[in-house]
Amino acid sequence: MMLNNIETRKVQQTGGSSFIVSLPKEWIETHRIQPKDSIGILTQPDGTLLITPYSSSQEIMKEKQIDVDEIQDSHFLFRLLIGAYIMGYTVIIVKSSKKFEPFVRDSVINFTRIAIGPEIEEESNNYIKIKDLVNAKEMPFEKTIKRMYILGQGMYEDALTALKTGNRELAEEVIKRDNEVDRLHWLIGRQANIVFNDIILSQKMGVSLSQASQFHFLSKFLERIADHAVSIAKNAINLLKLKFDAIIIQKILEVSKFSIELLDKSMDAWRNKDIRQANQNIERVLDLILKCEEISLNPNDEDVATFIGISSILESIRRISEYSGDICEIIINTLV
Repeated sequence: MMLNNIETRKVQQTGGSSFIVSLPKEWIETHRIQPKDSIGILTQPDGTLLITPYSSSQEIMKEKQIDVDEIQDSHFLFRLLIGAYIMGYTVIIVKSSKKFEPFVRDSVINFTRIAIGPEIEEESNNYIKIKDLVNAKEMPFEKTIKRMYILGQGMYEDALTALKTGNRELAEEVIKRDNEVDRLHWLIGRQANIVFNDIILSQKMGVSLSQASQFHFLSKFLERIADHAVSIAKNAINLLKLKFDAIIIQKILEVSKFSIELLDKSMDAWRNKDIRQANQNIERVLDLILKCEEISLNPNDEDVATFIGISSILESIRRISEYSGDICEIIINTLV
């Protein structure tokens, strides 16, 4: 019998008021279920029943082992740790047949500092056990998305202020804040993957699989918006050393004001579940793209570095507006 094939079983009545259905023997043996063991039964929105060997999500423990004997790149190890974290592993084991190279522990420490939840539980000179200490139910998707929005929107406004005033310290502060947005984005990705694989937790959190997927998309768009805010801040720093037309900067600031308004209204539409406002915002994105295109730059009038820097800022403003439109498309899809 293939476990992934649908098998029909007859419902039997016992005791006059109880109905029973036998469970597949192969499934019972695979999960080592014994007589009198408890299993979980969940009613799904479409009317189907989900039967799980776990009576609670606490029983689901995922462990990932990473052997660093063949790893000599700290960046590669860090990416593996982040990947395991996002995929929902609750325990990550880093091990080696010999004493760790110094970069191994540095990568692990960097990972536990930047990711939300993981902490070192056990450690030796060739073994590190990392365990996630955050309960997914204590970190609702909505609160994390709202925090990402506040951080990203603040970064965007501060990057533009740095461009307007020539404030290098403010631009550098924007760049530093990007790590905070990244760690929230990783948290959303992790929780989405956990929900995809743990229907019990999904129901306890009141989040469907489609909703978890939508939150993941929102997180991705907000993380990209923060990335473009960082790009604007870096270009603002570079332009401090260059000559450029102040009129061009004024036009950029006018367009960016429109862009910030679009982002704010898109998130308002999300909070208020306003499908009409979401649709209006998508239409306004097209207007903003046209306004960006109207700001013409002549490479012959500017030196190459100035032309590239200003063009990059305009591109970031355009992309941020497009991500605002993407957020509104997610809202419409959800509400429909």
